[in-house]
Amino acid sequence: MSEAREHEYDVLVLGAGPGGYTAAFRAADLGQRVALVERYPRLGGVCLNVGCIPSKALLHTASVIDQAAAMEEHGVSFGQPFIDIDKLRSFKNGVVDKLTGGLDGMARQRKVDIIQGTGAFDGPNAVRVETADGQKKLTFRNAIIAVGSQSLELGSMPWGDPRLMDSTDALELEDIPDQLLVIGGGIIGLEMACVYDALGSKVTVVELTPGLMPGTDPDLVKPLQRRISKRYASIHLETKVSQVDVADEGLVAHFEGKHSGTETFDRVLVAVGRTPNGGKINAKSAGVEVTSRGFIPTDQQMRTNVSHIFAIGDVVGQPMLAHKATHEGKVAAEVCAGEKSAFEARVIPSVAYTDPEIAWVGITEAEAKQQGMEYGVGKFPYAASGRAIGNDRTEGFTKLLFDKATDRIIGAGITGQYAGDLIAECALAIELGAEAGDIGLTIHPHPTLSESIGMAAEVFEGTVTDLYIPKKK
Repeated sequence: MSEAREHEYDVLVLGAGPGGYTAAFRAADLGQRVALVERYPRLGGVCLNVGCIPSKALLHTASVIDQAAAMEEHGVSFGQPFIDIDKLRSFKNGVVDKLTGGLDGMARQRKVDIIQGTGAFDGPNAVRVETADGQKKLTFRNAIIAVGSQSLELGSMPWGDPRLMDSTDALELEDIPDQLLVIGGGIIGLEMACVYDALGSKVTVVELTPGLMPGTDPDLVKPLQRRISKRYASIHLETKVSQVDVADEGLVAHFEGKHSGTETFDRVLVAVGRTPNGGKINAKSAGVEVTSRGFIPTDQQMRTNVSHIFAIGDVVGQPMLAHKATHEGKVAAEVCAGEKSAFEARVIPSVAYTDPEIAWVGITEAEAKQQGMEYGVGKFPYAASGRAIGNDRTEGFTKLLFDKATDRIIGAGITGQYAGDLIAECALAIELGAEAGDIGLTIHPHPTLSESIGMAAEVFEGTVTDLYIPKKK
């Protein structure tokens, strides 16, 4: 038997999220015999089944409701929306079904073996899978760990009560609570707050730190905070929920810190982050190193300390983003097939799909200040954008950061409509080492929000004509 067929599979991928199925498909395209082990009945992992995709379907719904309501001020009235929650849930589930069904088809076309169950290592060249029909042992030449992460639970919470939710529960859309408490003012918490606010809930957000969306430049968050402060019941910063008591009339939250006291809510959503699943796969039996927090260290080829076992995605480390995982998955699959490949992303963009959206990539302004960098800023407000004015959404802006010594772009932040779509141009500019002049001289279509990127570069260069900026003496 050849070395390549010494084991049942050339590549075994543990976990079928965006990184896992990408790795499996790429390995199969490179001629490898591949097994893909997944605990969910459908491919796609947390992201497609209970995360990124269903949340965006609901955020689209929220956006339509908000836009319809906003048009009343301009002479177009649709009246109060009627929410058929069963139909809305079916729409959300249908979006998931289309994508996961497509993945199943592509797996069959590539002859990837799908094994549904929970997998764990059983030595350095084997995985044991608990399936509905019992245990199954699979052997492999190479393995790719793509087991992702899960919602972080606060131990002091009454998790047995169905009114207490994590992000997965919130996406089930069991009902629309009158009073909703969101614990955690990060991306996940604020996205779900946007959904439930549009559907009619009175939302309260509690965040332990001094600002919403910690780690993001405060000026990017301000337009969002200004908007939701007018809509939500309350936003409590520098506040902790010390405990939640169960009562017939609701869940009673106890607040400590800048805001103190108790309030009763119909439902409580806990969205305080995610924790990696590296400690759940018996990695020790394969000799794979796992940190105390559950992360698995890798090199640029995505190899763990065991040369034929790779790891990708959330379990590798921050940022925990699907688009990072897919690129890592391709690298791992290519290395398994003997190709020279490495994960060398210069930057990885982040997006909060709130309303307005917030997106950033590269060095943030806060990081540039902390590092003592000599940088310059070009900032173009949506209030000067013809498209933003026409959309009646002028609360945003585009901000570009440039290295003063070279004029090269080193970072970008956008807040406003479609920021998540616009940030890709900035990521490409950083990857290509573009200078301010390259961006400013690139002709952007008019009238679009993308113009704000070119004009922000012109602001830095001092050539902008769509704003009047007095020259410094």
